[in-house]
Amino acid sequence: MYAVIKSGGKQYRVEKGQQLAVELVGTGDDGKVELTPVLLVDGDKVLAGPKALSKAKVTAKVVGETKGPKVTGFTYKNKTNSSRRWGHRQRYSTIEITGISKGR
Repeated sequence: MYAVIKSGGKQYRVEKGQQLAVELVGTGDDGKVELTPVLLVDGDKVLAGPKALSKAKVTAKVVGETKGPKVTGFTYKNKTNSSRRWGHRQRYSTIEITGISKGR
């Protein structure tokens, strides 16, 4: 059984026991996260759409935090003595999928 989940504007195909890095998620005290699936496949049966997936859940626990690669940029405007150097490093949460349930 596998599911396609949506997190941070991106979609991921996940199975039980898989670890993946998603954009930073807020967690409670216990470090558990519930994600809503977009698609759920169980053998030959495929569940899709909001009505079929109303009770389905994907549970995960947050294992840790990581940082992505550093992105640097430089802005320059000619004849105005204007330049700016900037950088960004995205933070990610590493989650482990603990269960996928159809809820029926």
